[in-house]
Amino acid sequence: MKPTQRKVAVSPAQVQSALSNDSNIGTSPIVSSSHERRVLSRRRFLLGLGTFGALTGAQTLLAPLLPSGMISSALAQTNSPATIIGKSAGLVVLNDRPINAETPAHMLDDNITKAENMFVRNNGIPPASIDVANWVLTIEGESAKESKQYTLAELKQKFTHHSYQITLECGGNGRAEFSPGAKGNQWTTGAVACPKWTGVRLADVLKDVGIKDDAVYIGYYGKDTHISGDPTKNAISRGVPISKALEDENLIAWAMNDADIPIMNGHPLRLVIGGWPASTSGKWLERIVIRDRVHDGAKMAAPAYRVPCEPVAPGIEVAAEDMCIIHAMPIKSLITYPKSGESHKKENQFVVRGHAWAGDKVVSDVHISADFGQTWQSASLEKPANRNAWQHWHSQIQFPTKGYFEVWAKATDSDGVSQPMILPGWNPKGYLNNACHRVAVQVV
Repeated sequence: MKPTQRKVAVSPAQVQSALSNDSNIGTSPIVSSSHERRVLSRRRFLLGLGTFGALTGAQTLLAPLLPSGMISSALAQTNSPATIIGKSAGLVVLNDRPINAETPAHMLDDNITKAENMFVRNNGIPPASIDVANWVLTIEGESAKESKQYTLAELKQKFTHHSYQITLECGGNGRAEFSPGAKGNQWTTGAVACPKWTGVRLADVLKDVGIKDDAVYIGYYGKDTHISGDPTKNAISRGVPISKALEDENLIAWAMNDADIPIMNGHPLRLVIGGWPASTSGKWLERIVIRDRVHDGAKMAAPAYRVPCEPVAPGIEVAAEDMCIIHAMPIKSLITYPKSGESHKKENQFVVRGHAWAGDKVVSDVHISADFGQTWQSASLEKPANRNAWQHWHSQIQFPTKGYFEVWAKATDSDGVSQPMILPGWNPKGYLNNACHRVAVQVV
């Protein structure tokens, strides 16, 4: 039975007011100009629609004011079809060429991220056709003792299979909060996921080929096409130091959650490199090179996936030689329950939960605050399923009075480094924002 759509009378003035009032905009990319998207910040996070609450059911009215592919999940009808192959309709599309989409925080509540809820980060156009039976992975390079090729079937037959839950996070997750703004997809919090991956260890395959003593880096190449359509250009070709590549948890994977990897996440074969920016985990994998130097593929050079080697003032121009490659991701946490903006009865305990992760490290503590960081209480924290998997946490709060509250989460890693309460430092590309996540609660 088709859901009943409630008609809401909304004047053009109300729409304009809602779109211009930053206290009611939230983190969903619903504003119409790139400037407005860039200046979104933590103080303008999702408040459970606020003024937009009156607009539920007014998708048709709002649609002409919104960019194509930018309809917020909060305004989507329950029977809306998925716009991305294999993905939930609730994902928020940030770009359609190439397709990039993030997952609202409340859709990441599962301990193991559902395939349909994993974010999409594409640099190029996915291959138009995929022949799994004839898919070949080539391993070569200056520091490879020989060049070898493996079909997918040969990989599965020759090497031991391994499964790990691995957290992948886009280096630009949280970019929308930077001011001055940074160019690129305006991710808020949802460019992160932690599904179960199955494949063979990258280290096992590299060792089968043979690694020369002068090996410094590996790099990958995928079958995605450059956005220009130019076959001589690579959409992206990044990599990691050889020491990182040889860690046990890194996989050449063909499965996600015991099924084929979704096409938008790299089917039929991809790299999974835990703890580092997800851009190191190449999709539609067809070639790996073992290098005697730092890999120099597409998006390895500054400013891509680099930050200033030394802290800089916001908005300053940074020379390429003063930019350093991002390695491990920083400590971070996410509140996945409840959804921001929900009402809560004062007499009841308020349940809050989420995940935390720490790049190459382990999360040691998670604390929550309901008074803007003046006081903190410890949350219960679970151990990771394996190295480089996120860790689940939960807690309860008894609110002292009725009214408006914000619940903050702050994680601390095994080196004693905690999340900052605000943007930790500006950089030209808007990388590595690990400021505390928070949700709004109206206590009644």
